Amino acid sequence: MSTYDLIVIGAGIVGAACAEQATAEGLKVAIVEPATVGGGATAAAMGHLVAMDDDPAEFALSRYSLGLWEAFAELPAAEFSRCGTLWVASNDDELARIPDKLARLTDAGVVAEAVDAAGLYELEPMLAADLRGGLLIPREAVVYPPAVARHLVDLALERGATLHRQYAFRLQPGGVVLQDGGKLHGPVLVATGCALPRLLPRLPIRARKGHLVITERYGQRVNHQLLELGYADSAHGADAASVAFNVQPRPTGQILIGSSREYDAADADVSMDMVRMMLQRSFRFLPWLRELDALRVWTGFRPVSTDGLPYLGRVPGMADTWVAAGHEGLGVTTSLGSARLLIDQLLGRPTAIDAAPYDPARVAS
Repeated sequence: MSTYDLIVIGAGIVGAACAEQATAEGLKVAIVEPATVGGGATAAAMGHLVAMDDDPAEFALSRYSLGLWEAFAELPAAEFSRCGTLWVASNDDELARIPDKLARLTDAGVVAEAVDAAGLYELEPMLAADLRGGLLIPREAVVYPPAVARHLVDLALERGATLHRQYAFRLQPGGVVLQDGGKLHGPVLVATGCALPRLLPRLPIRARKGHLVITERYGQRVNHQLLELGYADSAHGADAASVAFNVQPRPTGQILIGSSREYDAADADVSMDMVRMMLQRSFRFLPWLRELDALRVWTGFRPVSTDGLPYLGRVPGMADTWVAAGHEGLGVTTSLGSARLLIDQLLGRPTAIDAAPYDPARVAS
């Protein structure tokens, strides 16, 4: 009974998606997760489903995944809200980025349209008065990631998967040793996010801390997920600390405010200095946010690979060992596509998109 077709270590949204996809293919699956399902980086995420187009491989994976997310549009627990994404230009330099971004999106089949300043304020009347224009992607959405992770694990369990509430103590040839000394036998998939190097030290991961603020319930004051067009400069930058404007309307009537990024943070404590920086950036675009009351502030850690792309595939030099980790801030968006890509490789099938950019062999030492 301890032999499986796949042992998935980690039940964040990426591991949960891999377990669900494996059981959908008829595989006998074990899930190893000592803590709350979807309780780590998944629980700290904003849940924005977005086609990030700054890197071709990142764009391909996010675009592929967005198509798979359509299956969750009618799932109540997912809190799926097709609010769309509105990228906002605050100056002429950002406005000048829009044509190239629009071309990349539309060439890939993503519905998008440029809006001038007048159109911007028709879409979001409460934005600051001096903004220059924007780019609307109307079919993008937001979800509640922990609920989706739990749903995916529940589907896997309904199909016969087994959930082991223990730590994976170490990998061994042909399986994994659990904290209590028990052993599970079969191919192993490590999907443990920032904790990846504990089991796979050959695959470097840096933890990148982020803060989020959520307000009390105020009804609909924001219509779209809002980001500044310079957001990618923060997301892909190497600065020790950075902030960018990112505000999301939640179906509950609350407003979720991001985003911050910090490398080398020592702990998960809230830094009020970082929160102030993040809020000041948000007030630049939505001054009326100052009037609202915050309900909660929390932190999480994004798992960042050496080159910003996830590790998806077989671990070189280790028999029957696979990995799905290192998604940085796109783990929710790309979870479903990552799972399909991984399980197709595991089963020796052609993949829907080129898997080479995510091959762990590119960095494994």
